[in-house]
Amino acid sequence: MSTYQGHKNWNHWNVSLWINNDENLYNMARKYVTFKQRSYTRAQCAAAMLEELNDQGITHTPDGAPYSISSIRAAMVGM
Repeated sequence: MSTYQGHKNWNHWNVSLWINNDENLYNMARKYVTFKQRSYTRAQCAAAMLEELNDQGITHTPDGAPYSISSIRAAMVGM
């Protein structure tokens, strides 16, 4: 299986790039990662973040990669 810059694909890489390098997105992700301390799965945390992004009208990164539960979940690994 080929990867993109160590990620599953370009979409996962791009979403991770933005979440881990944009202060507002990073702080939002960290807020949802703390939910894991309350027995939430990473997928549930990512779903909650995706819902907040969608509520703000944000569906894609500035580069055009769509935010999804799986791409946000992958970006949260190691947080």
